[in-house]
Amino acid sequence: MAARGPGRVSVLLPTYNERDNLPLVVWLLARTFSDSGIDFEIIIIDDGSPDGTQEVAQQLEKIYGSDKILLRPRAKKLGLGTAYIHGMKYATGDFIVIMDADLSHHPKFIPEFIRKQKEGNFDIVSGTRYKGNGGVYGWDLKRKLIRLYRKEVLQKLMEKCVSKGYVFQMEMIVRARQLGFTVGEVPISFVDRVYGESKLGGNEIVSFLKGLLTLFATT
Repeated sequence: MAARGPGRVSVLLPTYNERDNLPLVVWLLARTFSDSGIDFEIIIIDDGSPDGTQEVAQQLEKIYGSDKILLRPRAKKLGLGTAYIHGMKYATGDFIVIMDADLSHHPKFIPEFIRKQKEGNFDIVSGTRYKGNGGVYGWDLKRKLIRLYRKEVLQKLMEKCVSKGYVFQMEMIVRARQLGFTVGEVPISFVDRVYGESKLGGNEIVSFLKGLLTLFATT
């Protein structure tokens, strides 16, 4: 069978108190997908954040359209694993990206994941910090990973996984190998939150703010 790249990509974005980061991560995702000509949707799974994250997500839904941004909240903090299961119910993409809303990864790497998937017809593509020129900043063992999954593969893995929280992502990759799914790897840089020492470049922040002003001026 010929290798086939993804059509629509669904991003699952669990959030808890990410009011400041969410507009920036959504803008970066939207820009990355648009620049690469990739059809996308972003599913925000908010676990009852008290800081107003949901209100921000509602505004983003209005700005980008409900076909691109889907807020699918839950009443309280119920764990990362169940957040992905909840988000999957609403995903319409052939491929699913799971990443963190705190910008510990820059969305610019996602097109590389898609290229890698196409190149090897992989079931899963995982970001790794051990290969090539992927840098490491403020990385710790708890850090969540960015991954691209075939939708049906992610569904099968979720049925098998029992872990909650951070361990969930580790268990997923172990189970994937046990079940014989193919895994490609892309070297990426991990940045310890956008407002930490290793943040996005200043010109990118300026570009974001200008883009935001334009969006608000035209909606």
